Amino acid sequence: MRATPWICRPCLSRIARPAIRRQLRFQSSAAAAETIAPALLSRARTIALEHERLNEKLANGFDSKSAKKLGEYSVIVRALKEWEAASEAAAELTTLIHDSSTDTELRDLAADDLDATRTQLVNASQALTTSLVPIHPFAHLPCLVEIRPGAGGSEAAIFAGDLLRMYQAFCSRNSLRATLLKFENADGTTEAGVPLSEAILEIESENAYGIFRCEAGVHRVQRVPATETKGRTHTSAASVLVLPSLNENAAGEEDFENPESDYYVDPKEVRVEIMRARGAGGQHVNTTDSAVRLTHMPTMTMVSMQDSRSQPKNKEKAWKLLRSRLAQARREKREEEMVNIRRSVVGVAKMGRGDKVRTYNWGQQRVTDHRSGITVHDLDDVMQGGQTLDTVMESVRNWLMERDVEALIAEESSRK
Repeated sequence: MRATPWICRPCLSRIARPAIRRQLRFQSSAAAAETIAPALLSRARTIALEHERLNEKLANGFDSKSAKKLGEYSVIVRALKEWEAASEAAAELTTLIHDSSTDTELRDLAADDLDATRTQLVNASQALTTSLVPIHPFAHLPCLVEIRPGAGGSEAAIFAGDLLRMYQAFCSRNSLRATLLKFENADGTTEAGVPLSEAILEIESENAYGIFRCEAGVHRVQRVPATETKGRTHTSAASVLVLPSLNENAAGEEDFENPESDYYVDPKEVRVEIMRARGAGGQHVNTTDSAVRLTHMPTMTMVSMQDSRSQPKNKEKAWKLLRSRLAQARREKREEEMVNIRRSVVGVAKMGRGDKVRTYNWGQQRVTDHRSGITVHDLDDVMQGGQTLDTVMESVRNWLMERDVEALIAEESSRK
């Protein structure tokens, strides 16, 4: 038997014969189809070529837009290089293993390394895929979480209040700055358990929109109401809408003045009404004309604010809310074409306030999210904004990422 010299593992890729390397290109392409969608791989390679072009352009003179685009592409190019290296190593090791002329010891070494290399390839595939998904334009912003009761009468209103306190507790536990921008109920009080008609929680921390985007939709509750004398379980619902919070700290003043911006609102198109606040009275709440209602005439989007005694403060809050709602609507309108493609390709509809997204079952202590499919059985911890709620929200963010990837593949495929 022919003696085989000892070979260090890092040298394995350097001892393959030229014939193996010629085979490698073909096998690497075959591996690509198994580890990452061909449409995404094609997009990554197109971006890599554009990255080279931008490098050459910037070598001849600085351009801020090109430099910004180069920075964005650099993440993808690095991920592509890591994927190509892992793919090449996996194909090379596979070839060594299946080559009948390979020494036994060398084949054993290659087999030992193949599992680790495949793991690297899977991780590199995930990193490349993630790098290709565009970051949501509002992800870095603070956000507004609007909560309103739906079907179910007073029980729905009480559940809406439960959701508000759940999000407040979540923010407190995660050191997110949260302010109650608006709170309205039937009798004008803010007591816990009192039926809620509308609440708006502003989470002022950066990246809050990216964290809470997964909460948008209809949340359903199944429990025995306190007023139920026969012990029957009722089903009620509350809607949650997540909007970007737009102010001078989150978006530059130039955005508010730029007619092409999502954040722009022409004051001439807004009807401003000043009125007396409604409610239970006391503390001047309904003794002065402090309530403000704004109506954006082209879209008939209406907001009202009466929480503060001060008319200027109510007007400031109302303008912030109006900008947020219009920006969200404009973003959704631009995404509609992509949403239609996604529906036709993968049958997934846009997630919004009209979709039932989660069920909270008190009798079974169960919370089920109908998008990611996760079910947990620690409802109390969820309602206290605990770690279990973190787990549910993270599962939905992962689900959203998967839908974004499917949409990206659909978009690339539609171009061919």
